[in-house]
Amino acid sequence: MITPWEVEGVVDYERLMREFGIRPFSEILDKIPNPHPLMRRGVIFGHRDYERIVDAMKKGEEWAVMSGFMPSGLPHLGHKMTMDEIVWHQNMGGKAFMCIADMEARFVRGLSVEKTRELGELYIRSIIALGLKSDNCLIYYQSANRYVKDLAIELSSETNFSELRAVYGFNPETSLIKMFIPMIQAGDILHPQLKDFGGFKPVVVPVGADQDPHLRLTRDLANRICIFSFERIEGGVRVRSRKGENYLEKLKDLNFDLKAYEGHVDIFGDPEEIEKAVRNLEMELGGYAFIPPSSTYHKFTTGLRGGKMSSSKPESYISLFDKPEEGAKKVMRALTGGRATVEEQRRLGGEPDRCVVFELYTYHFADDKMLEEIRRDCEDGNLLCGQCKKQLAEIVKEFLKEFQEKAKSVDLSEFEILK
Repeated sequence: MITPWEVEGVVDYERLMREFGIRPFSEILDKIPNPHPLMRRGVIFGHRDYERIVDAMKKGEEWAVMSGFMPSGLPHLGHKMTMDEIVWHQNMGGKAFMCIADMEARFVRGLSVEKTRELGELYIRSIIALGLKSDNCLIYYQSANRYVKDLAIELSSETNFSELRAVYGFNPETSLIKMFIPMIQAGDILHPQLKDFGGFKPVVVPVGADQDPHLRLTRDLANRICIFSFERIEGGVRVRSRKGENYLEKLKDLNFDLKAYEGHVDIFGDPEEIEKAVRNLEMELGGYAFIPPSSTYHKFTTGLRGGKMSSSKPESYISLFDKPEEGAKKVMRALTGGRATVEEQRRLGGEPDRCVVFELYTYHFADDKMLEEIRRDCEDGNLLCGQCKKQLAEIVKEFLKEFQEKAKSVDLSEFEILK
């Protein structure tokens, strides 16, 4: 079972991709300049419309990266993975939008305002310590962002209970606030395209697979709330109006060859130029002209004792704010892919792909050369689990020490933060 609030059981990523139309990230990897290690290693396993982002990168056009964190517990290595992705995208030229989902933490998890603020600052300090730059960046708490809340109200007019039940499994006992949270999430994802933030642009949302329901719903809402819709045809684009026939008349003012029919207009020429011109027209007419958001999907970080690493299960994670010595101890208690005995380990070798410790190396703590050496020595039986854990424990201990010093020294006044 996978929902934005709960993950149970073994996750079959191939089945997720088949059932929900997520495309393999491997198919576009060679198109990405200087891909992030998580992309090259298959940890980022899927995407929707990421080609839009790659095209914008290469053309030097405006685009953005947006993701958020619910401050229901201490930030941990699972959160670090998303933070690393946001920082990488910012470094590649995107404007970064980071959300602290305090409304969701308050109304779904029951945290106080004071607690969400306290935890929220730790998430903000964490992503800055990991490399987020103050220019081309907006950090905000949901409760302080009027654009998100106003947009959520408008988007709520485009859906109903039946759809939310189909997407999220809601039932008559589900509280109204939990049903409204997806509208807030959609507001988060789409508001970087509002006129006050530069208008329509490609936006990528890096998330774990459990957040895909929000992306599917938001992509649908992005289309529904706009005036014009697009359909590629031979030689151009077919444009329809969701808001009445009168808007189609406005298309005749565009500098393209076109043919008007009842209910739609066919416009001929470069499809990208046509869609851009029509979106600009929509904004002049007071519409949103949203581009459906792109997304990337990373695998879940496995908990130290198995299952998903979760803020609600302290024993499952290494927090970015654990004492360095405690982080090292947690590594030593983690599950491995070792054999039952030392003799079997030396004879048969370990199984790194079933090992939490090797996963931590893969996701966070090893470059390509080091990772390959660990895999080879493990599979050959030359590296025992105790040795491997001890090495990683020292790495984690040093990382936490340096990270926490950076986080403590962050000057929040240098950043634009809505709170």
